[in-house]
Amino acid sequence: MSLTSALSIAQSALLNTSRQTSVVSRNIADASNPDYSRRIAVVSSSAPGARVVEIQRAVNDQLFRRNLAATSSWQGQSTLLAGLDTLKTSVNGVDSASSPATLIGKLQEALHLYSSTPSNRTLAENAIEAARQVVRGLNDGSEALQTFRTQADQQIAASVADLNQLLAQFHDANKEVVAGTRAGRDVSESLDKRDSLLKKISEHVPVSTVTRGDNDMVVMSKDGAMLYEAVPRTVTFQPLAGYSAGSTGNGVYVDGVRIAGGNGANTDAAGDIAGLIQLRDTVAPTMQRQLDEIARGLVTAFAESDPSGVQSPMAGLFTWPGAPAVPAAGALVNGLGGSITVNAAMDSSQAGNPELLRDGGANGAAYVWNTTGGASYSELLISFGGKLDTPMTFDPAAAIGSNATIGTYSTNSISWLEGLRKEASSAANTKSAMLMHTAEALSNETGVNIDYEMSLLLDLEHSYQASARLMKAVDDMLSALLAAVR
Repeated sequence: MSLTSALSIAQSALLNTSRQTSVVSRNIADASNPDYSRRIAVVSSSAPGARVVEIQRAVNDQLFRRNLAATSSWQGQSTLLAGLDTLKTSVNGVDSASSPATLIGKLQEALHLYSSTPSNRTLAENAIEAARQVVRGLNDGSEALQTFRTQADQQIAASVADLNQLLAQFHDANKEVVAGTRAGRDVSESLDKRDSLLKKISEHVPVSTVTRGDNDMVVMSKDGAMLYEAVPRTVTFQPLAGYSAGSTGNGVYVDGVRIAGGNGANTDAAGDIAGLIQLRDTVAPTMQRQLDEIARGLVTAFAESDPSGVQSPMAGLFTWPGAPAVPAAGALVNGLGGSITVNAAMDSSQAGNPELLRDGGANGAAYVWNTTGGASYSELLISFGGKLDTPMTFDPAAAIGSNATIGTYSTNSISWLEGLRKEASSAANTKSAMLMHTAEALSNETGVNIDYEMSLLLDLEHSYQASARLMKAVDDMLSALLAAVR
């Protein structure tokens, strides 16, 4: 080996060490960045010496796809669970304190006390006040549900706007990757950015990808709708200004394909948009139907009847927009929970007489039971208590049975929501663990191990020292040669 060759080898070694050190240093600097993939400087032999031919980026496509799927699944489940938690508090209150079941129980107590001392007008006022509380609970619960649906709509709109922005950013990143690949440049930075954007997109909708020539990528949703191919596809949604019972929300469309909402407490919703659609279109409307059915049951149970049996039953203590008629048995009336009121004829705050609850007659003389005006008359009050304990028919569309007492039915409503929350919480724990597992597995394959990188850095330091010694040896030899020539 000539001295020139030795010097060339030493120079090449120093250059390679410099580039390798730069790569390792970058790995160490981004060790805590979850969107960073480890780089590897690939060295190839050449005559003389060796050279860094390319910078490889650690990848594992299968684990990355699993991580994307786990992200979507977790996002859908956590969105559902958060919505159920909100509904529990906003509709039923803390510890179900403002739930219809609790308030109906207090109404029954007030009726019992009043029936035991029917001459006591204060107890009559208390019974009417308990009825007001029941009405307020149903009205407020209905309002909270429709407000929740409106807020869900706004969240969907925000997610759709973010998704469109992410797709636009993905377009820029993909162009950088394709252009860099065609030019033979290191595109690791752009690939990291593109993968990071895919993770964020998967929080909104589930994605699948196909990589074509020049690292060009095509992105599709789980349903096969095209999200990106050469250009980003527009995701569209038109939120409503407000919701009412029985109203239907608008759909979210990806390239003309509608995104379906999730199903079940262990939801199949993938991405927050599907989870929000499930809350808006399935969970909240079902709860509204339950409130509507409870309200219809109350109007029916407290309806006034004609003692002679000639006249039709009329709305009594509780009334509704269709009054004085009583709602049809077993048939849902959309929005009744939000429109039920206390009959003004019995409400002292509206110049009514609360003792009509004891005597009857809110709908005229034909409906008076206490015809003698006796202060100790309690038969009608006792009959109302009996009706509350008598099973009636409910619309099965409310999903909590079709035959029960009002008290049991309202309790079933709480149990239904709690059952959903319990199952959703358990599923959220499972999906969270799956997300962590896939993220850890991906990190192990493509992330940075600080211990390994530091060890590699020491090896590079030794390589640098060896190259430096080689250069010094060549320098010494050249100096000796020049001295001999002189």
